Amino acid sequence: MNVILLERLGNLGDIGDEVAVRPGFARNFLIPKGKAVRASAENRAVFEERRAELEKAAGEHLTAAQTRAAKLEGLALTIVVKAGEEGKLYGSVGTQDIADKITETGTEVTRAEVRMPEGVIRSIGDYDIDLQLHSDVVVAIKVSVVPE
Repeated sequence: MNVILLERLGNLGDIGDEVAVRPGFARNFLIPKGKAVRASAENRAVFEERRAELEKAAGEHLTAAQTRAAKLEGLALTIVVKAGEEGKLYGSVGTQDIADKITETGTEVTRAEVRMPEGVIRSIGDYDIDLQLHSDVVVAIKVSVVPE
């Protein structure tokens, strides 16, 4: 299925690109979330009318993400958790815990923006965590998990 992208999506394309994606991805994610429209002559014409508006909005989102990234640059968090004697946690530290802790510092971050490719944290230690605030803006922060 061919769709026209209404915003920049990593690994897919930029605003206005017509890309071929699987029908389920288009129907269940891209179109309902307003990230793309079906590629048709009518939708191409509508998109061309709105192109300037969409590019301006994309520029504003990028600027906002860069501003948030500047605030978060070099941030070091300490998360206090219950742990056993060997350093294993009772439970785990996940994306929501990290997002909540960052939000407490004054900069709004959602759990979807926290990237943990190795999965949740299950032991005490220092970790490097990436925050993807925009498809072009990634910030690395330090997270220290310490026992109570």
